[in-house]
Amino acid sequence: MTASTSDTSATPRLRCGVVLRAKEELCHVVTEGRVVSVRYIPRFPRPRPERVSPGHLVAIAAGSGVSAAVVWRWYDAVVIDREAGSTLLWEPGHGEVMARSRRPEQRHEPGSRAYLSAGLPGAEWWVAGRAVDRAEDADVELDEVARFCTEHGLWGPAVSE
Repeated sequence: MTASTSDTSATPRLRCGVVLRAKEELCHVVTEGRVVSVRYIPRFPRPRPERVSPGHLVAIAAGSGVSAAVVWRWYDAVVIDREAGSTLLWEPGHGEVMARSRRPEQRHEPGSRAYLSAGLPGAEWWVAGRAVDRAEDADVELDEVARFCTEHGLWGPAVSE
């Protein structure tokens, strides 16, 4: 999924990027084959360089006529074990984490890498698709992120019309 499926003009278009460097005000990412620098939405927690690291996958939002901004981040984690409906992963900043599978039919083999996120309703931690080399190939829940940001008024003037 590389874009939100919402047709409302109030919901910015989301795309993925892989973090190369994170600074407090700017995040350097590779997205759609280009290296770009983007801001964060104002409500993205600080200190940002402690929350966003090279290799993380981020959701970037852009409204019409405004610059892009980072709105979400997924950790690149190693799969340790699987259980019914859950996956045990290891991520450098959090250690071992038990996450619910975003799609139970998706299988993550021990030793593989997958995207891990926290904050979306329904579970403390979620595991999405496998980690990929190109951000546009990532299988993550962009529609859920867009819905969450809309419901909680997170877009703000930085990425809205």
